[in-house]
Amino acid sequence: MLSSLLLLWFGVFLLLFFLFRVRRPKNFPPGPTALPLLGNLLELSPHNPLQSFDKLAKRYGPVYSLYLGPRPAVVLASQQVIKEALVTRATEFAGRPDHMMVCHVTQCKGVVMADYGPKWQEHRRFALTTLRNFGMGKRTMEEKILEETRHICAELEKHAGRSMDPEHLFHYAASDIICSVIFGSRFEYDDPYFKELIVMIQELTKLMFDPWAIIYQIAPFIRSLPLPFKRAFNLFHLIKEHIFKVISEHKDSRVSGQPRDLIDCYLDEMEKRADKGTSFDDSQLVAILSDLLIAGTDTTSNTLRTATLYLMTHPHIQERCYQEIDEVLGSREQVLFEDRQAMPYVQAVIHEAQRVADTTPMGMFHTTTADTHIQGYSVPKGTMIIPYLSSALREEGQWKSPHDFNPDNFLNERGEFVKPDAFMPFSTGSRMCLGEGLARMELFLILVTLLRRFRLVWPEERGVPDYSMVFSATQAPKPFQVTVHLRGGMNY
Repeated sequence: MLSSLLLLWFGVFLLLFFLFRVRRPKNFPPGPTALPLLGNLLELSPHNPLQSFDKLAKRYGPVYSLYLGPRPAVVLASQQVIKEALVTRATEFAGRPDHMMVCHVTQCKGVVMADYGPKWQEHRRFALTTLRNFGMGKRTMEEKILEETRHICAELEKHAGRSMDPEHLFHYAASDIICSVIFGSRFEYDDPYFKELIVMIQELTKLMFDPWAIIYQIAPFIRSLPLPFKRAFNLFHLIKEHIFKVISEHKDSRVSGQPRDLIDCYLDEMEKRADKGTSFDDSQLVAILSDLLIAGTDTTSNTLRTATLYLMTHPHIQERCYQEIDEVLGSREQVLFEDRQAMPYVQAVIHEAQRVADTTPMGMFHTTTADTHIQGYSVPKGTMIIPYLSSALREEGQWKSPHDFNPDNFLNERGEFVKPDAFMPFSTGSRMCLGEGLARMELFLILVTLLRRFRLVWPEERGVPDYSMVFSATQAPKPFQVTVHLRGGMNY
């Protein structure tokens, strides 16, 4: 009787499996067998899915497919295939998925998650132009960053000779810089509301890719239930409320044609287009500001933390940076962004910190806008694409030391700074990160200022450093302490 019952259940299981089994499209990239409904989710480690992605790339090659629930996704796992898709076939791979929680939270507006098309193109063009040419107001971008370095130094001086966790300081600084650019003002580090805003941004970025976000994606019928993913929608609403308030204040105080920040530039653009029919409106402005605020806080902060971790645990590299900075700047009071041309070693160290920080290992997911192909495989329109940027940043044959912190990865035989094609922490192609230019300027000006003024030391009582990362929408180092010493004779 028992054996008959077991056979019956086994038969039912086989029937269901074959009825609902996942069938890959013809000539689709290879990949592991997918389960009904769940797809390949059980094959991905919940704590560090990057290890799973690496194993699958070794098994199936640099182009393979996964099923995230019932939907197929193609993973691009090498510099060559990422470039082929996002640069050579940019238009065909420029879409965004519209079924993920992050898309629904942001309502697919702005520039990061907006779908490919004329509306996205004109808003991206506006944002890029404004960020690149931000010298039209009272202060340039460089001056805003240098002003923030003075606040960072003041905070570090309070901890001179003592250990501290730099996480909050770097988050405050990175957020204040982007606030200064887009809102025209910064917060004080001890402002209670500012601290709350930073916590909301950090929590929101974690929620966007946590297990509940996956469940939201594969089980639409639960979206109306009061489950933890609702928190992401609430947090985004609170952030938007702050942005609406700032926009309202700008409308009351602005002088047309005299922009102070990105908000004023956008409002000026709205006026110019008022009689022509345009996609420029308040909701799009809020979305762009949200994109820049959220993306510009976590990534830069986590890169600064990673650089600090490696510099203090590699004192010979830190001292070589200091010597180069001292030789170039001499008695000059402050560094300028153009000084990077005379500091090849410092540039190499900063870029190496970005490489090992690997802050957005899977970039932002794309979709195909038309039936296309990659490396001989067919990819139907609407297929989700995962540009596995981490694979390029650690790819064998692309780097001298792919798995170690080594500034020589960015130096040639003559000691000159070079940037390999596999360096793509900001992604590549038409949907490359908007804030790349700002981030490069921030990292250089902040780190040079800090290394010139302070010596960063690993606290001996903390034992052996842990370089492993905490996986999230943006990767980050585990919490650590740094001991800060003022360099002798510094009087800036």
